[in-house]
Amino acid sequence: QVQLLESGGGLVQAGGSLRLSCAASARTSIIYGLAWFRQAPGKEREFVAGIAWSGTSTLYADSVKGRFTISRDNAAKTAYLQMDTLEPEDTAVYYCAAARFAPNWRNDRSYNYWGQGTQVTVSS
Repeated sequence: QVQLLESGGGLVQAGGSLRLSCAASARTSIIYGLAWFRQAPGKEREFVAGIAWSGTSTLYADSVKGRFTISRDNAAKTAYLQMDTLEPEDTAVYYCAAARFAPNWRNDRSYNYWGQGTQVTVSS
C-alpha cells in the first residue's frame, strides 16, 4: 500500500507561484509514475502533469504547458509541481495520484493511489 500526502496549496494572486509537494509512504518501489490532477467546482477532475518514477519522462496538459513543472526526488520519495504564472482558471483542488503500472496518463482510472487533495486558489 502507498499513501500520498499533498501539501503546499494556498491563496495566491494571479501571476504568482506555488509549489505543491506529494510525499509518498514506503514501498515506492512499486510505483511506476506519479501524476497531478485537479478538480474545480462543478467540473470533472482533469489531468495536469505526470512523471515516471524512473527516467525522465514527463507529460503536461496543454493548459499548463510552459507554466507548470513536475519533478521528483526519489530519495525523499516526493514529487513536486512548480506552478508559475498562475491564473484564476487554475483554481481547484489538486490531487496527487500514483500508478503501479504504466498508465494512460490522462485517465484517472489508471491510478491506484490518491492523496486527499490540497486547495489552490488564484485571485484575479
